[in-house]
Amino acid sequence: MKNCIRIVILTAFVLFNFAANSQTENNNDDKGDGNTSLVQDSLAEGEQQRIEHAARKARIDSLQKVVQGFPVMNYSKDTLFVVHSNIGESTPEERANHIAKKIKNLQYDDFLKIDSIVVIKSDNTFDIVYGETIIMRISAADAMWYDKSTFDLANELSTKIKDSIIEAKKENTLFKRIQRLGLALLVIGLLWLIIWLIGRGNALLLRYINKNQYKWLKKVSYKDYTFLTKERVMKINLFLLKILRWFLYALLIYITLPIIFSIFPFSRNWSHALFQLIWTPFKDVLVAVWEYLPNLFTILVIYFVMKYFIRFVKYIFSEIESEKLKISGFYNDWAMPTFSIVKLLLYAFMLVLIFPYLPGSDSDIFKGVTIFIGVLFSLGSSSAIGNMIAGLMITYMRPFKIGDRIKIASVTGDVVEKTLLVTRVRTIKNEVITIPNSSVLSGNTTNYTIEANGRGLIIHTTVTIGYDVPWKDMHQALIDAALKTEMILKDPKPFVWQTSLDDFYVSYQINAYTKEASKQGGLYSNLHENIQNVCNERGIEILSPHYRAERDGNMTTIPSHYLSKEYKAPSFKVKLEKDE
Repeated sequence: MKNCIRIVILTAFVLFNFAANSQTENNNDDKGDGNTSLVQDSLAEGEQQRIEHAARKARIDSLQKVVQGFPVMNYSKDTLFVVHSNIGESTPEERANHIAKKIKNLQYDDFLKIDSIVVIKSDNTFDIVYGETIIMRISAADAMWYDKSTFDLANELSTKIKDSIIEAKKENTLFKRIQRLGLALLVIGLLWLIIWLIGRGNALLLRYINKNQYKWLKKVSYKDYTFLTKERVMKINLFLLKILRWFLYALLIYITLPIIFSIFPFSRNWSHALFQLIWTPFKDVLVAVWEYLPNLFTILVIYFVMKYFIRFVKYIFSEIESEKLKISGFYNDWAMPTFSIVKLLLYAFMLVLIFPYLPGSDSDIFKGVTIFIGVLFSLGSSSAIGNMIAGLMITYMRPFKIGDRIKIASVTGDVVEKTLLVTRVRTIKNEVITIPNSSVLSGNTTNYTIEANGRGLIIHTTVTIGYDVPWKDMHQALIDAALKTEMILKDPKPFVWQTSLDDFYVSYQINAYTKEASKQGGLYSNLHENIQNVCNERGIEILSPHYRAERDGNMTTIPSHYLSKEYKAPSFKVKLEKDE
């Protein structure tokens, strides 16, 4: 019986253990599934936090480029930290001003215990407090700007505030103030000493220059013209020395003032501002020049390429002008005027290329100035442009060239200069007359030289002779007179035209050829002399102007040395008739 009981108890115990183990395994399986689910949830939550953190950081980075922060300054006007976000109704600027004011009050608290400045956790913020005074509240938005936790940022800013207060108290001790005042006086003393030395050295230098000025100084001259005498050179040197001396004074003062301002905490910002007053414009100029260097190199390249290309074009046209290079239909006297036009167009093209690289070329002011200059040029140079166009037309019409004897309106003379604007003519009286090209183009131009170099120029003059002289004798007399004249061509032979039969005389016009168009004045004078001599020798009276005389009882008009010794003036003939 006992054995049976033992067997039953043992069986029951085995079954109980089996059931317990089965339940334990089921529980373990359930627990394992739960742990796996928790791990997965934790990983998902961490990934979500990283994504949110990256998004917040990206947003902060973008805001930092456009949102202005407000600095909190320490006693020396240096920035402790910057406030970007607001808390409640307080703007970042108001927060920064309140924090700076509270820090300043703590700096002047003689009973301040620096260790009493602590960080306390509030509902939604961490507060930096001293006793009952809340110096600053740090929110999650503040921490986001610095990419830190709120607690870490609060501790960091608390340390900065403590260090600032400690340093301010050290700087405001009586010893420090006396030390700063002594340094300022020392700097002022050194400034005065240097200025005195400069003045003393300037006086010694002037005395030395005055003593040796005649040994050193020389007049500035070119050939026979003196630009600067020794006295003027001396005055210029003294003026330059004076300018240099005052420049050194100004430079010393400019250097000294920032040094003095930097000694005292309250004026250190003045030092920086004074230094930046000169350095900033100078730095901006240097930076602008440095940034402009690529454009400057581009302009130089364009200029030099165009310069040597224009030289090549000039060489081509100079070869055409010297007739070494001949182009059909292109005259050599067109070469240089055409080169001037091409050069002007090339320079205009160069300016078009350079214009975008000029500093400020894209500004409205620059564009306005260029338009204004263009309007002034177009309104004020209409006549000049008209003369230039007329000059170009005259050049290619080729009515005359340099050295030709021409007649323009009432002006007769030789062409001495021909430009795009004017033509200058020298008359036979050595008067140089300037004629605008527009007047030349609008009027008639007579050129005496063109045909003179070819078939010859025909000169002519008119003589009036009475009807009592046979016309054949008169023709021969005029031809003989022309042949005796210098610079008259024998071939073609001179010829005579009878231009009119007037009341008291016949008009005879002698025409003769010459190649000396520029010597017409002397040629006409010589021809007139010969006409008078020949007519007198042949007993021909020149009745010009009108001449009327009763021949009886009057001497002939022929000079007496051309008459024979037996010549006597005819007596008056009177015929009386009686009435029957």
